[in-house]
Amino acid sequence: MFWESSIPNVLAGDASLEVSPAAAPPMDDEAFAAFYERSARSLWAYLARTSGDPTLAEDIMQESYVRFLCLANPPSYLADGEVACRRYLFRIATNLLRDHWRRPRSASIEEMPENLFACVDEQVASDSQMILGPALAQMRPRDRQLLWLAHAEGYSHHEIAEITGLASASIRLLLFRARRKIAYLLQNQNRGRQA
Repeated sequence: MFWESSIPNVLAGDASLEVSPAAAPPMDDEAFAAFYERSARSLWAYLARTSGDPTLAEDIMQESYVRFLCLANPPSYLADGEVACRRYLFRIATNLLRDHWRRPRSASIEEMPENLFACVDEQVASDSQMILGPALAQMRPRDRQLLWLAHAEGYSHHEIAEITGLASASIRLLLFRARRKIAYLLQNQNRGRQA
């Protein structure tokens, strides 16, 4: 059984989003569940760190999986296996996050989360998060995104370019600048503690 057979029920009658079984990625229930288990935590972490909002990360993560399952014309490289599917899923999430940022802001400053990098699970909290959180909060979302993809996910420059839609040749320079910025912020943060 393919996942696309349950998609019309989830989307509640939106005929424009229905997918034919022949067009969907060949992933049965069990394969998708396993793929979700292996990729959901890292996708959520990427979105939460990049956006600074765990609730938004959850919403975009779920929308990313729905769009992944509803691919009408899946790219041919998705047949290359789970690594290609994962990269494509991250690309979908990146585009959804970018679309969210482009929308006009209607929230007031009081509605913003107090701590952009609050740890949801106390067991996950660590010294590195307490040190990196304030520095990352001061960085631009694109810089956080690039650092996360390179260091937390371990993607190559070419893969990061594919996920973000940026030019492959510019990734090296952008990552260099992001690393330099976080190093500067961490040094200033450390000086502030010592004073």
